[in-house]
Amino acid sequence: MMHNPMAYMANQAYRGTATTVPPLKAVAMLLGGTITFLQKSLAAQEAKRFEEGHDYLMRATAILRGLSHNLDFTRGGDVAERLFQTYNAMILASLKAYGRPHARQNFGRIIAGLTELREAWEFVDGTVRNGKPGPADSARRG
Repeated sequence: MMHNPMAYMANQAYRGTATTVPPLKAVAMLLGGTITFLQKSLAAQEAKRFEEGHDYLMRATAILRGLSHNLDFTRGGDVAERLFQTYNAMILASLKAYGRPHARQNFGRIIAGLTELREAWEFVDGTVRNGKPGPADSARRG
């Protein structure tokens, strides 16, 4: 059992999504949710609604934490390790960027990286659906 309520909620969100849609699609959808929450966080920050912005930031990082906690390092090997590092780097970058003078530029870079990652998962999902399994499929639990 997890002691951190946000981590628990992130884990539950991931597992709930993964059971209702194919796993690769679930990852892409969750990354899309992360992007949306970061965009909302930035908009709230710029409107000086800092509590709201912080709430959106916590939701975004909770999704990334949930994704990182559900990697299968036994099956995923180096790919799982790289994803773990990427998700955690995105969490730290988001937390460091919040409320800073150059938040817009920093959030823009983070969102661009997450968008690229989401598109990669969508590509892998499309490849798998067409009967050609991709190497990233084994990086997650089924």
